[in-house]
Amino acid sequence: MIVCLFSACGVGWGEGRYKATWQSLDTRPLPTWYDEAKVGIFLHWGVFSVPSFGSEWFWQHWKGGKKGNKYEAFMKKNYPPNFTYQDFGPQFTAEFYDGKEWARLFNASGARYVVLTTKHHEGYTLWPSAHSFGWNSLDVGPNRDLLGELAYSLRSLVPHIHLGVYHSLYEWYNPLYLKDKANLFLSNDFVTQKTLPELYELVNLYRPDVIWSDGDWEALDKYWKATDFLAWLFNDSPVNQTVVVNDRWGAGIPCHHGSFYTCQDNYNPGVAQPHKWENCLPVDAHSWGYRREAKLADLHSIHELLTQLAMTISCGGNILINVGPRHDGTIAPVMEERLRQMGSWLDINGEAIYGSKPWKHQNDTLTPAVWYTSKGDTVYAIVLHWPKESVLSLASVKITPQTHISMLGYTATSHSLHVQDPELKEGVNVIFPSMADISSQWAWVLAMKDVQPGPNAPVPLATMSKPNPDTPQARP
Repeated sequence: MIVCLFSACGVGWGEGRYKATWQSLDTRPLPTWYDEAKVGIFLHWGVFSVPSFGSEWFWQHWKGGKKGNKYEAFMKKNYPPNFTYQDFGPQFTAEFYDGKEWARLFNASGARYVVLTTKHHEGYTLWPSAHSFGWNSLDVGPNRDLLGELAYSLRSLVPHIHLGVYHSLYEWYNPLYLKDKANLFLSNDFVTQKTLPELYELVNLYRPDVIWSDGDWEALDKYWKATDFLAWLFNDSPVNQTVVVNDRWGAGIPCHHGSFYTCQDNYNPGVAQPHKWENCLPVDAHSWGYRREAKLADLHSIHELLTQLAMTISCGGNILINVGPRHDGTIAPVMEERLRQMGSWLDINGEAIYGSKPWKHQNDTLTPAVWYTSKGDTVYAIVLHWPKESVLSLASVKITPQTHISMLGYTATSHSLHVQDPELKEGVNVIFPSMADISSQWAWVLAMKDVQPGPNAPVPLATMSKPNPDTPQARP
């Protein structure tokens, strides 16, 4: 008898071939690896890493922004009058880039997938694309296949980490794109001659498990031929059983279609969502690419990153944390420190993250800086602040005679101290051990077996929460 597991079946997983319609594509099950992975690393790297000023949108702000802006002033002060953006290309040298070193760092961070900007809106590709002649990493700059080296390093050294590729559908100053735009997107020469050939090339050559699309918002999905590409990807591509895609495939598509939704940058709704989603956020709160002028205050602290991690995983999302490498292929020490700090925390507390599911409550109704996840008969409480007098009050947890509460990273004894407080009615007080006896830093995790949800659990949502327009956006 042949048994076909949900995540490992062939094309269509028993549903037949997918049609090039959102109605059909949306029926494809999410490959289980992605939901279990929880944590990814985003890498914004390209020619914009050479000026490394302002943001990865340097070229657009310099040439397409208001006259006299800070980008113009920067160029006037530091470069000759006839200097072009293309002149930055040879300076994108990557001389210290070592894919194996990056792979080891990402493994130490606790990440389970890595997404590299193989082509940002500037059009420069980090692989020797046959469709980007003279504007790729083999022809200009490092003279290397940067994507290929990372793919090989991940698969040979840390095969449990999945490869992902970011790819911008549009390019700011590509003549073909500008011609289609002038034609109100009634022509699509740019798509048929540039965008789609690149996507097919990426998939066939590098076999990524994540395709993170962007640069879609100026045109409808019909112009981008998005459903045609995705039907091929899910039916006939070499990664049809494992690949996942985001939701940026045309105006009006984000937060509506895709294997997982990003909705907007830094999307973190704070409640469980009905569809798999991802919170992508940069360590530098003001830029995705490396900025030489960044101040320490601009960078998220490890506690801030772990807070985002706890909230995101509790609500059923994945988190994609971005760092911007420098033009020479190095990752700034402070960025490396953040990744290693996250990894050291996950080494101790990862069982509350990887493979977890949202619980009935996402965060505690009495102590809001406590976020819950679950796995089997265990509920995990991620505590973001050490409680006053070392006593944590939880109102969203109801204990039973079989309840056992322990703290991850506490090895002095099997810590199981909880006291019913009459004033809490349905809640529980947990007495924390001495901080000196705990190996975890920044945030602490309680593993609670055989507990029940307290009253007033939120009703599951039927539709996605709308993005918050007030959320700070690093991406312009």
